[in-house]
Amino acid sequence: MEAHDTDFLELLDGNKQFAVPIFQRRYSWEEKHCEKLWDDVLSLGQSSTSQYHFIGSIVYIDPKVNNASKVRELQVIDGQQRLTTLTLLLAALSRAVEGQGVDIGITPEELSDYYLNVRRNDKLRYKQLLTQYDKDTLIQLLDGNNQEWFRIVDQDEKGTLIQLVEDKELPTNAAPRLVENYRLFEAKLKHADLESVYVGIQRLRIVDIVLDRPDDNPQLIFESLNSTGLELSEADLIRNYVLMGQEPSFQKTLYETYWRPMEKRFGDAYTGSFDRFVRDYLTLKTRQIPNIRNVYDSFKVYVQKRINLEMSETMETIIAEISRYSKHYVRIALGKEEDTELRDCFADINTLEVTVAFPFLLEVYEDYKQECIQKSELIEILRLVESYVFRRAICDIPTNSLNTTFASRLMPKVDKSNYLESLKKAFLNLVEQSDRYRYPMNSDFKQAFQVKGVYNNPRRCWYLLRKLENYERRQPHSCVDQTIEHVIPQNDNLCEEWQQELGENWREIQEKYLHKIGNLTLIGWKDNPALSDLPFKEKQKTKGGFCESELHLNRSLCQTKQWNENAILARAKELTEKAIKIWIYPE
Repeated sequence: MEAHDTDFLELLDGNKQFAVPIFQRRYSWEEKHCEKLWDDVLSLGQSSTSQYHFIGSIVYIDPKVNNASKVRELQVIDGQQRLTTLTLLLAALSRAVEGQGVDIGITPEELSDYYLNVRRNDKLRYKQLLTQYDKDTLIQLLDGNNQEWFRIVDQDEKGTLIQLVEDKELPTNAAPRLVENYRLFEAKLKHADLESVYVGIQRLRIVDIVLDRPDDNPQLIFESLNSTGLELSEADLIRNYVLMGQEPSFQKTLYETYWRPMEKRFGDAYTGSFDRFVRDYLTLKTRQIPNIRNVYDSFKVYVQKRINLEMSETMETIIAEISRYSKHYVRIALGKEEDTELRDCFADINTLEVTVAFPFLLEVYEDYKQECIQKSELIEILRLVESYVFRRAICDIPTNSLNTTFASRLMPKVDKSNYLESLKKAFLNLVEQSDRYRYPMNSDFKQAFQVKGVYNNPRRCWYLLRKLENYERRQPHSCVDQTIEHVIPQNDNLCEEWQQELGENWREIQEKYLHKIGNLTLIGWKDNPALSDLPFKEKQKTKGGFCESELHLNRSLCQTKQWNENAILARAKELTEKAIKIWIYPE
C-alpha cells in the first residue's frame, strides 16, 4: 500500500480512469453534502492567503499491468462519493466558463481533457465510470455539449465497446441524485466568481491511497477508513465483503447471478429491508438474534465459520442460499407472494407487526418449497402463528419473549416427518416452560376478548373487524372502503336521545364500553361522517346506516331495538364465539 497527500486535481490529471466496481453502492450524496463542499470551495477560492483543505481519501487498486493503451484502469475502493461530486462540479464549471466567456486561467477544453475526459472513443474515454445504475447518467451529463454522444456498453464477443446515442435528452430513468446535484452546481455557478471557484478546487487536497491487490486486503483497509461521506448501511458493508476480495470476473458473476437479482427483488424497499432480511436469515441459521446495528459483523463470523468448518462451502454456495431465502422474504414481508391465499395469510401476520416471527416463517416457507409440507399445512401453520400472536395481544401478555420464542423455542422442537402435529405440540409445550410463553386457551381468550379495549390500535382494530366480517362468508369482503364506527359516539357530551337510549348510567356505560368490541363495527367511509353522533335508531335507518349495510357485522345492529349495556354485552358474546374459531387454538 502506498499513501501520500496530493492535490485533488493532480490525482485526476494524466491518462487514468477511476472505475467504481459493481459491488459499490449508488451515488448517494444529498444536497446538504454538496452545499458543504461548495461552501468549502468558495471559501478557499476567496481567501487572500494560500491555504489548502483536506477532503478525505481516495482509495483505489492499481493492477499495474502493462496496458498498450497507456491508460491506467483503477478500481475505486473508497471515496467515490466525493470523487463523483467533484466531477459534477468540474463539468458544470467547464460549461459555465464556456458559456460566460471568462478567463479563469484554464480553458473549458483543458478542464475537460485534463480532469474529465481523455481523447479516446472507447471504454477508456472517461476519467470516471460509475456502477451500472449511474453510469449512463454521468456520461450523458459529461457529454451534454458534445457533437456526438457515446454510451458505454459491455464488451461483446466481437469487441464492441461503445454505442452511438442519438437522443441527447437524459433518459427517463436517469439517476436523480446525479442530475439534481449537477443542476445545483450549474445554478450556483451562474452567480459565482468562476475564477475563485477554480482556485478553490485547486486548493483541495486528498490522501491518495494505492493498493496492490496481491499484497493488500482491500476489505480490511476499507473497514478501517474513517469516511467523511454518508455512513454505509449494513447491506453496503455485506455486499462489499462478499464481492470486494474476489477477482473482477468472479465479482461480476456473483453480482449478476445473485446480488443484482436480490436488489431487484427488494426494489425500493432494498435500503430499509435488506439489513432486516440478513438478520432474520442469520437468526434462522444460528438460532441467535444479531443486533440490527451489528448484522455485518455477525455475517462475517457466520460466513467464515461455514467456510472453515465445511471445506466444500464457498462464498458462492452461501450467497446462492441467501439469494434463495431472499425470494421467501419478499413474499412474506413485502407482499410479493403470487398465491392469493398465502399472500392473505402473510398480510394478516404483517398487520400484527410480528416481524420477530420472520426467521421461523423463512424456515417453514423453505420447507414448503422443498415439499416437506403441503400448502394446506402451511396455511394452518400461518394461522397458528397469527392466532398465537393475536391471542397474546388480547390477553395482554408482554411481547418481549416472542423473539426468543420464534428464534429458538419452536423450530428445534419440530419433527419434520410429522411437521404440523409436532408444531402444535411445541406451541402447547411452551406453557410448561413459562407462563409468559403461553398460548392463551379459549377460556382465557374469550374472557379477555369481551372486555379488551381494542380501538387503541386502529390498524389492528380494523384487521380484527375485517376478520370477524369474513368468518364463514362465501365471498370475502376486502373492507377496503370501510372504516371503524363506534355505535355509541365518542362525543363527550352525548345528546339527549343517546342518554335516554343508554339509561341513567349512560356516562359510565359510554366510558366502559366505548372502545370495546361490542360497541365497534365497520361502515362505509363515505357514510361514517354522516352517522357520527346520530341517535341509535337514526344510525339504523339513515342512508348508509346499519340496515343498509352489506356487512354481516351490522345485521345484529339492524335488528337490535335498544342499544344499551345488555345489547353491547350480547353482541360482544356473539362476536367472541366467532373469534375463538378464527384465531384458532392448537387442539
